[in-house]
This record gives sequence, structure tokens and C-alpha cells, in this order.
Amino acid sequence: MKKHIDHFLEWILALLLGVMVLDVFWGVITRYILDSQSSWTDELARFLLIWLSILGAAYASGKKLHIAIDLLPQYLNERNQKILDIVITVIVLLFGIAVFLIGGLRYVYISFALGQTSPALNLPIGFVYMVLPISGLCIMYYKLLDLFIIIKNLKNGN
Repeated sequence: MKKHIDHFLEWILALLLGVMVLDVFWGVITRYILDSQSSWTDELARFLLIWLSILGAAYASGKKLHIAIDLLPQYLNERNQKILDIVITVIVLLFGIAVFLIGGLRYVYISFALGQTSPALNLPIGFVYMVLPISGLCIMYYKLLDLFIIIKNLKNGN
């Protein structure tokens, strides 16, 4: 299942990046060649960057590519390193649930309830920030999977 989610996120991130490159390219063309800046290109690029960065953070979390300070683990024995891994994984899991999932759902709900729309695209802002709970679900899945693997290895003595 993890490979399917990784593969799906890779394609979505590549698609978002490709659309963003085309959007910015079109914005440059309309500004410097046609002498009339397209009104929607900046806004779309901004929204795509939001989706790209937040989904990219979830993807990096699943691949364990996020920034880490590994000063403490080198002074711990193997069992205590695994316990530290459990603590760190639980903290990231709780952060993902509290900030991305719960906070993101609240933010999306408020955006829809207030009827906020973007000025150029006239897109409901709730759709833009829908990436927060989606990313939160991905982080939650990845960290729960990591937690089960760490605990399983700790019990087996690996």
C-alpha cells in the first residue's frame, strides 16, 4: 500500500510541478512578449506552490527525507535509539494530526463557510487549503506505518 501511495504522490507532485512551470512560462510570455500580463498566472503559480510544498513535505516524511538532527542517537545504544525513534515518530504523528489534519479541516471549513474566493481565478479558497488535511492523512499513514515497523523490530530484537 505504501508503494502505491508513494507512486501516486510522485505523479501528483510531478504533475503539479509541470503545470506550475507551464503557468510561469505563460506568465513570462504574456508579460514580456504580449505586453499584457495574464491576470491569473501569478495566483495559479502561488496555489500550485502551496500544494507542491505541502504535499512534498508529506512525501518527504514518508520517505524519511526530512531534516533531522542526528547528534543524540550516536551516543545511544541500539535499543535506546529505537525508543528515541518511537518518541520522534509519535511527536511527528501528533503534529501531523493536530496541525495538518484537525487544523487543516477547520481552516478549510472556515474558508468555505465564509465563502472566500481568490480574486483572479474566482476559486474557493477552501479548495486551495484542502491540501492540509490531505497531507495530514498521508503523514498520519506514514508515521503509523513507521511506528508499527519500529515496535515490531524492537520486539523481535532487531
